[in-house]
Amino acid sequence: MKIVKILPFIILILGCRKKEVQQVDYANEMRNFVIEISTAAKSIDPDFMIIPQNGAPLVTNSREHDDDVALAYLAAIDGQGQEDLYYGYTHDNKATPNEVTEDMNYYLTLLEENGVEVLAIDYCKDQEKVLNSYAKNEANNYISFAANERNLTNIPDYTVNVHNENNEDVTNLSEARNFLYLINPTEEFATKETFLNTLSETNYDLVLIDRDFNDERYTPTEIEALKWKANGGRRLVIAYMSIGEAEDYRSYWKKEWEKFKTSPDWLYKENKLWRGNYKVFYWMESWKSIIYGNEDAYLFSLLNVGFDGAYLDIIDAYEYYEEL
Repeated sequence: MKIVKILPFIILILGCRKKEVQQVDYANEMRNFVIEISTAAKSIDPDFMIIPQNGAPLVTNSREHDDDVALAYLAAIDGQGQEDLYYGYTHDNKATPNEVTEDMNYYLTLLEENGVEVLAIDYCKDQEKVLNSYAKNEANNYISFAANERNLTNIPDYTVNVHNENNEDVTNLSEARNFLYLINPTEEFATKETFLNTLSETNYDLVLIDRDFNDERYTPTEIEALKWKANGGRRLVIAYMSIGEAEDYRSYWKKEWEKFKTSPDWLYKENKLWRGNYKVFYWMESWKSIIYGNEDAYLFSLLNVGFDGAYLDIIDAYEYYEEL
C-alpha cells in the first residue's frame, strides 16, 4: 500500500447505497484468484514468480493444522511473504506473541517443505531486535528483511551490512539470501532517477518495489539495469501488486468514483487504516478483469516491463469478509 496524504477536512463516503456482501467461500475464492493470476502470468512467461503476502493458511484446504495441502495452490506460487513473524504483530519494534509466531510458523514450514520459499518481513529498528530477527528467520531457512518502519519508504541504515551479502548470481528465489522491501520511495527520494541510482548501488539479492514511481512507469531498460547488484551479481526485481484492495492512485481508478456518484460493482468500503485503499469483492469477474482479465490488465504491465515476478498483497482479505 502506498502512503496517501489526505486533507483532514475531506470525509470519504463511498456511494449512497449500502452494498450487500455476497456469501461465498471467501478463502477458497482468494485461493482460486491467486491460481488464476499465476496461470495467466506463466502462460506468457513460465519463469514469472508469484509471491502472495500473508494468508499462509491457504496452503491447507481447510486452513487448519494437519489438513491436506492445497496442491493446486502450491503449484501456482513460488514464494510466500509473511509480515510480523517475530516483530510487529501488535506494534512495530515489539515482539510478536509466541502463540502467533508458532501458528504462522506451522504454515510457513509446510510451505517450505513443499518447495515454496518464505520471505519474512519484521518491523523493528533496535539493533538487537534486527539481529535477532535475522537470526531466527535464518534458522528457519527463511529469506528475511528487517524494516525500520511499516510504510517502507527507505533503505534501513543499520550498523551492519546487508545481511548475507554476496556477489553470486540470483536467478530464482531459492538462491536469494536477502531482500529489500521498498514500495513507497517518494517520501525519501525526490526523483525516479535518484531512487534507481540508489538501488543500483546496493547488493540485495532481491528488490521488491512498486510498479510506478508516483505516476511514472519504469521502463524495460530501467528494470533490466536494476537486475544487477553493485558487486556484479545478478538479482531479482519483483513488483508489488495489491489484489485484495483497490488503490485510488492506480491507473485503473476512474475520476467519477471519487465523486461517489457511481462506483463499480466490485468496489466496497475504504480501509480506514490506509486512506485511498478500498476493500473489493475480489471474487467478482469485473475486478479480476482489471487485475489479469484483459490485455490492458495490471498483471501484464508487469510482464511487459520485465519484472521477474509479482508480490500479491492483501491475500488475507478473506479474513475481513469472514468477520463481517
